[in-house]
Amino acid sequence: MTPPAYQRFVQLPVWKRPEIRNRLEWYLKVSANQAPAKYLIASTIPASVSSDTIHSLPLGELWDLFQKNLHELISLWEQAKQEPKSIDISHPSETNLLDIIGEISNKTLQSCTFCRWECKVDRVKGEKLGTCQLGTESRVASYFHHRGEELVFRGTRGSGTIFFSSCSMRCVFCQNSDISKDKDNGALVDAEGLAAIIWDLRMEGCHNINFVGGEPTIHLHTIMKAIRHISRDKPSREAFGQARWTKSDGFLPFRSGTNYYDYGGRFNAPILWNSNFFISEKTMSLLRAVVDVWLPDFKFGNNKCARRLARTPWYFETISKNHKLIHDWGENYVIRHLVMPNHVDCCTKPVLEWIAENLPGALVNIMAQYHPDAYANPASPEYNPRYSDISRYPERQEILDAYAYARELGINFEEITFEKSLQ
Repeated sequence: MTPPAYQRFVQLPVWKRPEIRNRLEWYLKVSANQAPAKYLIASTIPASVSSDTIHSLPLGELWDLFQKNLHELISLWEQAKQEPKSIDISHPSETNLLDIIGEISNKTLQSCTFCRWECKVDRVKGEKLGTCQLGTESRVASYFHHRGEELVFRGTRGSGTIFFSSCSMRCVFCQNSDISKDKDNGALVDAEGLAAIIWDLRMEGCHNINFVGGEPTIHLHTIMKAIRHISRDKPSREAFGQARWTKSDGFLPFRSGTNYYDYGGRFNAPILWNSNFFISEKTMSLLRAVVDVWLPDFKFGNNKCARRLARTPWYFETISKNHKLIHDWGENYVIRHLVMPNHVDCCTKPVLEWIAENLPGALVNIMAQYHPDAYANPASPEYNPRYSDISRYPERQEILDAYAYARELGINFEEITFEKSLQ
């Protein structure tokens, strides 16, 4: 039985628009428990090695095993998109694809290449730190039912959003700078604690589990182990109690029993990857096996602006490549682009041009809510005059110019950006 809240979500007018529904069909089915999340499918694919053996395999052999199993997952996922009930997820394999992914993530920590920086520092020893400044610990700053995401994600019950600390970029205007530049902001969380947060949000009716930050990519090892956990067991009472220290809204859990999360007798939740997309190619491959819908940023239209405003090299080639990957893979996704003052010609227009040429029909949210923050905020003691070009709100004409150019290019943005009439 589909709970009334999910029925209302599926019946929102936004889903009657074919340009949206056709591109988010898989996510919608998983959210309404009409299809199994990718991680449930992955849990049925045997690793062909024992749990004892998998820990002793070198990283290269683990990657070979992963690639072999990924092909099977993709095949099953394509089948599930057409006929979800044809996939039997009732019997997870004792050692499966999720175990392989977890082991790869653990071993990668010893020479970290999660993000595009590929610092290759040993985060286990922690003697030298990379760009994210993290060791093996993960911190969650807060989690809650997010009512400010796009309508397709917030729906009627909110997006189950988990904010991690630290980041792989250094945007001088970051609107989450309190957590992105402070690696110690938030509460320590292990895999079971994170699993408890995921259960908590989904049991309360959230339409998805929204990993964000800061940046979630640098916490890949904890996230992948938590996903493995939710595929097997319900977290302990102690884990739930510990997790709720970072809960920042007052929703009451368990109102509708298992209806909010049950698919075939197993815990089901669509995984949303809300990211700056400055991700390494190998990490993208791992994420492909568990992410049901993607929410990537595309901030800058050139590397010069990325270096100056985010201290990030190789930006455009990395971000564009990752966007093209998820498009070619046939994934569900919505792109976010934030219009910044004085950066319509150098950033907004080139980004929109690239999307129009390479991702035809892609859903795009052209965001108008930029405000000067952190080092770009004249009212802040951290303000740096070097960033005076972005130290104001965008002018109305700048926003209108961005919209007009998107229309000229045929970008599919209006239904996602102007969504109020579709609630």
